[in-house]
Amino acid sequence: MDHFSEIIVSTVEKTKSAVVKIDVFKKKDGKIQPAGSGSGFIFSSDGYIFTNSHVVKGADKISVFLEDNTQTEGFIIGTDPDTDIAVIKIYTSGYSVANLGDSSKLKIGQLVVAIGNPYGFQHTVTSGVVSALGRTLKTDSGRLVDDVIQSDAALNPGNSGGPMVNSDAQVIGVNTAIIQGAQGLSFAVSINTAKEIAGHLIKDGKVSKAYLGVVLQEITLNQRIINFYGLANSKGLFVVSMENGSPAQQSQLLGGDVIVGFEDSVVNSTSELYRLLGKDQINKKSKLSVIRNTRKLDIDVVPQLLAA
Repeated sequence: MDHFSEIIVSTVEKTKSAVVKIDVFKKKDGKIQPAGSGSGFIFSSDGYIFTNSHVVKGADKISVFLEDNTQTEGFIIGTDPDTDIAVIKIYTSGYSVANLGDSSKLKIGQLVVAIGNPYGFQHTVTSGVVSALGRTLKTDSGRLVDDVIQSDAALNPGNSGGPMVNSDAQVIGVNTAIIQGAQGLSFAVSINTAKEIAGHLIKDGKVSKAYLGVVLQEITLNQRIINFYGLANSKGLFVVSMENGSPAQQSQLLGGDVIVGFEDSVVNSTSELYRLLGKDQINKKSKLSVIRNTRKLDIDVVPQLLAA
């Protein structure tokens, strides 16, 4: 077997037993009926599972199938439509736990493997490379999901909620979407974002985060800009666009600006900015540090709570 195949086989072997199939049922005319399926993966020894919010939305009953096809009931702990992350829990034994990695260490071109249940075919494996990092993805519902990993690993309906894994068998993303009609584009919410969301959902059942309403892309900063302004950054967040009526649009932020700081903190990635936008920042005037052309500016913005 060639080295490339050995890496993928080893990665799958170390991860697949933590991957689950999720069947969703909803009431219609007083009867429980099948309403779709997706994927998920167990990330804690006490039975917590990551999946997508859209997979379990409106579910009246959830069935979870382990690798050996053992079926058990799943219970929703909380969902966050703004990141398309949900946490459900099972009360059983005989499962493995996925090894969670650090998505901030990802590099463009890095090998990734996706495991899921497209069209009900359990534990289907595809592979590809990281195509881009730090994307902001607009979902079909119109919501902006930050800190998205773009890859060319093939995904299909039913893959949603499954793990994206690196060559060290560490989960670095939660597969979340494909663009219908596009070729070779798939997306995953970074595991760093998912881990933070899980903390909120397990503790409070919901997420209260400040919202700016801006589409971002991570870029590498020019070394001359870094040296001239004495920046601690290596990267910044390029403002692609802003939502109509959003806090960002109501500020003096412009498309083409590059965000390098929030309040007194350096911002290198969308996940760093997302962490800084805690509930304490809601309705509070805050400072964005940006590079505009060759000038460094501080812009006031008032983040808001995004309604569910």
